Amino acid sequence: MKCEHCTRKECSKKTKTDDQENASVDVPSPAHENGEKGEFHKLADAKIFLSDCLACDSCVSAEEGVQVSQQNAKDFFRVLNLNKKCDTSKHKVLAVSVCPQSLPYFAAKFSLSVTDASRRLCGFLKSLGVQYVFDTTIAADFSILESQKEFVRRFRQHSEEEPTLPMLTSACPGWVRYAERVLGHPVTPHLCTAKSPQQIMGSLVKDYFARRQNLSPDKIFHVIVAPCYDKKLEALQEDVLTASRGSRGTDCVLTSGEITQMMEQSDLSVRDAALDTLFGDVKEEEVRRHDGASSDGYLAHIFRHAAKELFNEDVGEVTYRALRNRDFQEVTLEKSGEVLLRFAAAYGFRNIQNVVLKLKKGKFPYHFVEVLACAGGCLNGRGQAQTEDGCVDKALLQKMKGIYTDIPVRLPETSAHVQELYQEWLDGTDSTRVQEALHTAYQGPGHPANSRDIKW
Repeated sequence: MKCEHCTRKECSKKTKTDDQENASVDVPSPAHENGEKGEFHKLADAKIFLSDCLACDSCVSAEEGVQVSQQNAKDFFRVLNLNKKCDTSKHKVLAVSVCPQSLPYFAAKFSLSVTDASRRLCGFLKSLGVQYVFDTTIAADFSILESQKEFVRRFRQHSEEEPTLPMLTSACPGWVRYAERVLGHPVTPHLCTAKSPQQIMGSLVKDYFARRQNLSPDKIFHVIVAPCYDKKLEALQEDVLTASRGSRGTDCVLTSGEITQMMEQSDLSVRDAALDTLFGDVKEEEVRRHDGASSDGYLAHIFRHAAKELFNEDVGEVTYRALRNRDFQEVTLEKSGEVLLRFAAAYGFRNIQNVVLKLKKGKFPYHFVEVLACAGGCLNGRGQAQTEDGCVDKALLQKMKGIYTDIPVRLPETSAHVQELYQEWLDGTDSTRVQEALHTAYQGPGHPANSRDIKW
């Protein structure tokens, strides 16, 4: 008997039902169409799931579909093999950045602590020929800090005539793409302008790190290891402001599951290695995370910051209260019977639909909403939390949640490296460079060029 997550239905409409939330689209790779088989050819072609990516045919053009299909293990090994050839002029420096929500997956799969799992992963990638392996937590630090400042500014500027609230998070690319290409106004003005951790990591690697290593951005091939396929779509839009202009921040996104298949099929002798940092020979001493149950914890960090900045209230542990379901929760700050702040977390398409409907009707009581396309949050990304037949691996997911919870929390404000980068890389916390490197603008809805129907 199939579980609800195995439902497969075709959909080429903007309005989707709950049953279609977990439908998928197969994006055939050019190599598959040509009958080619490279190393690790058993890796499955990319699948984009509606529970990860809320895009429909309004959102994905034919050209984008091809580009997404090219972000696979074969593209990764093409660059690795290129580096083994004698023509050094064509060599690239391979840098891999790992999302913190991917590490619990590797730890659970290989029965290791999260620190040992990160060292095993780093050692494996370096045995293949990768030069640098980074943790994207530092990029999430920037994204959270900029989101905090933006929320406080919006709260102070908000009025009935010119509403700037609620502020909706912008870290989940599936949600952002859906908001941009399908919903448009009145939703997009509420999106936080802070770039996502993946976008910021692209800038850090292709701009700051490239200059520090005296490299041209196009000489770096930057790979992101992420929990969901949706990050592949996000990579297509990352344009880093570098000296060469037009350099894409992320060249390839591989899911945790794709990397695990490589590790399981490899017979390489691997020596564990510590994660690198963007600061020369300095190594990451220990894995850290942000204060979120299964994500980067924007809600908790922004809630505490806003409570202190706006009302001089110190909030310790943030208390969540489940409302409609476990994926729609709220957090409030109250004083003398008055609600000062009302935040919500809305995960999964059904909850997102409810948020959008109430927002459009002007009956939405929240100041801030952390929005994630995946029910259950980032740990439940379809690139790592599913069985071979497409169902959610509940036992594995529960194990990952326990592992993630045990990772020590580090507040973004306490990172000395972040403060150093603000000064050295961005010329201060309030410079024009901050706006260029860490913020973005959103486009309205409409069919992209060469749009095609995609069967979900």
